[in-house]
Amino acid sequence: MPANETKHKPTTAPLAPASADAIEIFADVLAQSEEEGLGDDFYSRLCEGITRCTAMRRLVIFRYDSARRRVHAAGSFGVDLSLFADDFFNVESAALARRSLEEDQVLEISTDLESQLPADYIKALGARTVVCTPMSARGRWMGVILGDRGGDEATLTDGEREVLWILGKMAALASMARAATRQYERAGQLEARIDLAREVHESVVQRLFGVSLALSGDHVLDDETRQRCAEEIQRALGELRTAMQRPLGRSVAATKTTLGEEVARLRHEHPDLGIELDGPTGPAGNGGQQVAIAVPAELEPLAQSVLAEAIRNAHKHAQPTSVGVRTETRDGTFVLEVTNDGVSGQAAGIAGMGLRLAGFEALQAGGLLEFGARDDDRWQVRLVVPYGQGDQ
Repeated sequence: MPANETKHKPTTAPLAPASADAIEIFADVLAQSEEEGLGDDFYSRLCEGITRCTAMRRLVIFRYDSARRRVHAAGSFGVDLSLFADDFFNVESAALARRSLEEDQVLEISTDLESQLPADYIKALGARTVVCTPMSARGRWMGVILGDRGGDEATLTDGEREVLWILGKMAALASMARAATRQYERAGQLEARIDLAREVHESVVQRLFGVSLALSGDHVLDDETRQRCAEEIQRALGELRTAMQRPLGRSVAATKTTLGEEVARLRHEHPDLGIELDGPTGPAGNGGQQVAIAVPAELEPLAQSVLAEAIRNAHKHAQPTSVGVRTETRDGTFVLEVTNDGVSGQAAGIAGMGLRLAGFEALQAGGLLEFGARDDDRWQVRLVVPYGQGDQ
């Protein structure tokens, strides 16, 4: 164990007052989030609650997001959450977090911080003593709670450690409960897709099958038969249009980030892909010029979903050296184009399942998603969707 490090793991002693305080704080935070509809603010409220029963003054909760497959700062108190938007935190770069999760203990260090945590974290907080609380349950690592006392060098008391350990467990259980809820929602979405496939098969496909039988014969069709075939095709198109206009099983999750921030994150995560912005430039904050990214607010979740799938598809099925991202808004239509090189051979015809599902998301928004090989060794994903229809 490094010098000046203390650790704590509660025993099976009777419930102490500090433990009761932790349960009460968690229940209060959870109730406020549900009553006020602030589910996304849950972890920041939990950080604030921790300061009410411990000497901690600045806290950040880092949580693993299984949907995005990355660790992100889920909540904070006493420090700006945007300082941790670059996704530099994970168990590989934070030895302290790994050890805390492996040992299931609250760890406190005051020396050699640079070797235990990412340099960006130490720089952002200017911390001299850091306390790490594991968020784990049933062997699953959900995240960690990192914090300090805002310059106070005093050591945490046993009661404070007890509270932190219990709240870490509760936060992990809350994350698992939310994950279970998402899995339940996905099961409902899968059922909706199956219902859609069954409906299309029993109505549209059957009508078109009957028309194909009528047209496959060698005899010349009379006027009445041709009219009947035309009517059946029109009915099939109408039924297909009705089926596709209803809510499809998959919907785009809401987001608090912007497409520009997502581009910056992906560029940081995949430096080998050469992700750059294409398109017209506009004035930058420092007086220079930068490529403008214009996305209607209501289309941000869809645009970010398509971007993520396009980057994932390029990374998986090609060997790109450059990826261009371009946006355009014109005449009530939003366009997003993601183009990468490094496509050759059989990979030129490969599109991941994620892109196909993203196509359903685009249809649900009244738009269209196109993807395929372009000139030479390039592949392009193109999203076109109208916006602002509700204002017209």
